[in-house]
Amino acid sequence: MTSEILDFGYPQNSETGALKTFITQQGIKSQHQTKEEQSQITSQVTGQIGWRREGIKYRRNELFLDVLESVNLLMSPQGQVLSAHVSGRVVMKSYLSGMPECKFGMNDKIVIEKQGKGTADETSKSGKQSIAIDDCTFHQCVRLSKFDSERSISFIPPDGEFELMRYRTTKDIILPFRVIPLVREVGRTKLEVKVVIKSNFKPSLLAQKIEVRIPTPLNTSGVQVICMKGKAKYKASENAIVWKIKRMAGMKESQISAEIELLPTNDKKKWARPPISMNFEVWQRRGLDSCQGMLEDLLEIIPINRCTLEVRKLRPRKKNWL
Repeated sequence: MTSEILDFGYPQNSETGALKTFITQQGIKSQHQTKEEQSQITSQVTGQIGWRREGIKYRRNELFLDVLESVNLLMSPQGQVLSAHVSGRVVMKSYLSGMPECKFGMNDKIVIEKQGKGTADETSKSGKQSIAIDDCTFHQCVRLSKFDSERSISFIPPDGEFELMRYRTTKDIILPFRVIPLVREVGRTKLEVKVVIKSNFKPSLLAQKIEVRIPTPLNTSGVQVICMKGKAKYKASENAIVWKIKRMAGMKESQISAEIELLPTNDKKKWARPPISMNFEVWQRRGLDSCQGMLEDLLEIIPINRCTLEVRKLRPRKKNWL
């Protein structure tokens, strides 16, 4: 396998799809291969398109597109955003016959930071709200020359599931949730904690698998929890109150209250009050133009005449919201 990956000490082929053709669980592969299979491996390793073999046929041509986004946010107790960024991935599943060439158009709202300030100024003059992307990386199948000149993603997709691109943005991030904590000290042996969460996204969307972790002091002896929605439990091993909600619609709010009993201690240092963390998922199934306004509603597949395209899941997966 190493001899196929390296050629005279230089990396030649590291595509898993091509290397899988050399792996078998039944003896030596070459003893059972036909001349046609051997020629396909040779052309796949030495040709320009090493991520897709020839002769692929499907009864129905299908292409699935998933956009997964993670929002990471750190906020101060006063409500000021300290840091925030969105990391996104465009994952595709390709079930196309032959050697098709796919092409996506980029939305005019997109501004790539690497292109300089000129592009951002031109977008602002046009009156459209721009979406600034700090950086993006593509799969090796994407033709970068056409992306720079035509602002389109042109590629011959690998067979099956693969990651088409990654991107990151740090500007104009809309907060999906608002967390409002209130901590009151009742003497030296008791704390009263109240946390309110408000969803800021559209009512048509639904957040799922919501988990809020509220830290507690190290000298906590007992906790009494009352929550309006979901289930909450104090975990002594993690020094935190874990509040779980199955689902929550947009423009809604819920709250949790807790009384924390503390053991007497001689430590004069005040509790540092670690940040509250929140994990959740927001699922959305919409058209191709809904992917953060990034991909234009344009798809060309050559030379296939009929193809089923489904933007199956637009999944802004918000996690590690502090």
